[in-house]
Amino acid sequence: MTIEIANETRQVLISSIQRYFQENMDEPIGNITAGALLGFVLEEIGPIVYNKAVADVQQRLQARVMELDLEVYEDEFQYWSKADRKKKTK
Repeated sequence: MTIEIANETRQVLISSIQRYFQENMDEPIGNITAGALLGFVLEEIGPIVYNKAVADVQQRLQARVMELDLEVYEDEFQYWSKADRKKKTK
């Protein structure tokens, strides 16, 4: 699965990579080279981050599903106990 990003986002990321190289490396990096580096990172490292995010969401959803019965559970056969309580309060 290819990780797709919007063109605007891609340009912002390329600019960020160029700035990083300008401020932290001995040599600046050009637009084409920064774009190639971005492509490499997206293809090589992106899936790791993506898969971790999916796993985190699955874990969170499973925890929520396990709590669902506590949130929406209703006791059964409550008519007569409710009716008896009403009679006692009258």
